Parts: sequence; structure tokens; C-alpha cells
Amino acid sequence: MSLDYSAVPRMSDGRTAAEHIEQVAAKSEIVRVPMGNGGTMMWHVFGAAPDKPILLLFHGGSGSWIHWIRNVLPLSEHFSVYAADLPGLGDSDPPDDVNDIWSVTHCVEAAMKELLPKDRDFAIAGFSFGGMVSGHIATLFEDRIRRIALVGAGGLKATRKPGPKLHKLLAEMPPETLAAEARRNLEILMLHDPKSVDGIAIHMQILNTTRAKTRSRIMGQAFKLSEVLPRVKTPLTGIWGEFDSTTYPHIQERIDLFRALQPGFEMNVIPGAGHWVAYEAADAFNAKLVEVLKG
Repeated sequence: MSLDYSAVPRMSDGRTAAEHIEQVAAKSEIVRVPMGNGGTMMWHVFGAAPDKPILLLFHGGSGSWIHWIRNVLPLSEHFSVYAADLPGLGDSDPPDDVNDIWSVTHCVEAAMKELLPKDRDFAIAGFSFGGMVSGHIATLFEDRIRRIALVGAGGLKATRKPGPKLHKLLAEMPPETLAAEARRNLEILMLHDPKSVDGIAIHMQILNTTRAKTRSRIMGQAFKLSEVLPRVKTPLTGIWGEFDSTTYPHIQERIDLFRALQPGFEMNVIPGAGHWVAYEAADAFNAKLVEVLKG
């Protein structure tokens, strides 16, 4: 069943969210590579050049590269940006086991070996579920990863304030209901200021969550990042939104957790932003990520 986006607000210039996303995607090289299980993994590559350091972007749960829609072009001025659709999400095929983080990770590992120049090191920014994947990938590419920026990373065994349950989005919902439920979920989980919930965010939420196969929430609830962190030797840095719904008001607990393993760990908090900090506070996030990775 095709999705009906007719109730999604248009942009101020009259374009639909889909048109905007397509225009950003058109500035990338779109690459599909084998991921070792018979399936393929989708990547959008922006601004690749031999003289730029490589930056991999791993999106959040039930997401896709669109989580980085406000970041890929500014970041591509500084980096060769490889924005992934993680296995079983976006336009990538599923892993063998959609409930298992290592099944996801080994698919990403195979795709990275196929895609990336073999003589180059790289950095990773991992948002939410992508942070969990980044931690696992770090154990497999220990000599090649310069730094990992964890962005509101999930899968941590730390206190989380209870909140309203998200509603499942279904393709058969009337368009007004679909858009309204997507907005509600974004306000609960992703964005702190309701005014930040625009048509692009709503379109992204509908598109990504209705096609997601990998069960990232199950992995997060099993604290899979905390499980692997003691094995991670790659330098870690945190970038969190001040009001991240998965963290607030327990940010210090995360800082203590990371510093127990890496005493030099630095947590960068973006004021006024929620969980999807790279979207809600894109300019501040982009500047901070460049500073962290190039400083």
C-alpha cells in the first residue's frame, strides 16, 4: 500500500518535503554495496574527495540517512561524507536477524570493507541506534577509526525518565491521522520544541517508520551499547541535546558512565535541543561536530 503524504505540511516555498529530500539526495552519489548476507546496503556519498577526511554517518532507529538531511551538505565542505541506511532500515536490505545487533553490525562491516578506500582511516557520527552500531563497529575496525561522536546514543544502561508510549504508524491510516500521529511521536521522542516539527520531519517519520524492519528498540532495551563499551578503544566524544527525551534530566549519569571507561571523554550539550539534535539545532550541531573531529 502506498503512503499518502497529502496532509504533510509543505515547505514555506511551496515545495513538498519529498521534493526537498530528493533535491538533497540528488547532490550525492547513491551507492549500493553487498553486505555479506546476499543483500545490499544503501549509502549516500556527499563531497567525496581524496584530500578530505572520511566521515561515516549512522542514523537512528527506524530511520535512514534522512536523519542527517540538514547536516550532509554543510559537513561535506569539510569531509567526504558517507551517510548510511543501516541494514533493515531505509532502502537497505535486512540483516539475517533483525533482533540482533551483531547481525546488523556484521552486515555494516562487510559493506564498509566493500565501499571505503582500504588505505584510509575514518571517523563516525552515530545517532541513537547508530551510536549503538558505532560502538560495535569500533571493535572490528580498531586501527582505522580516528574518533566516534556518539549523538544521543541508545543502548546505555542508564536511567531514563518514563514518557508516553509512541503510536505505531500504519500505511492504511487516513492521511490526516498518519500526519498527526507522526507529529505526536516526534514531539514525544525526537524534538524538544513543537515548533521544530515541520513537514520534512513528519514526512521522514512516516516514510522511515512504516518501512523499518530492524528492531532497534529491542536492542536498545537490552543495553547493547553498554555491553560492548568496555571493549571499545576508539576515542569517544558525546554530542547530546540538552532536553534529549532519552536522557534528560540524567545527563551526568551518562557522562560518568563514559568517563569510567575513557577518563578524557568530553560531553558536548547543545542548548534547547531534543533527541534529534542534528536536525533541531543543525547549525550548532554541525559546528560542534566539525570542531570535535578536526580540532
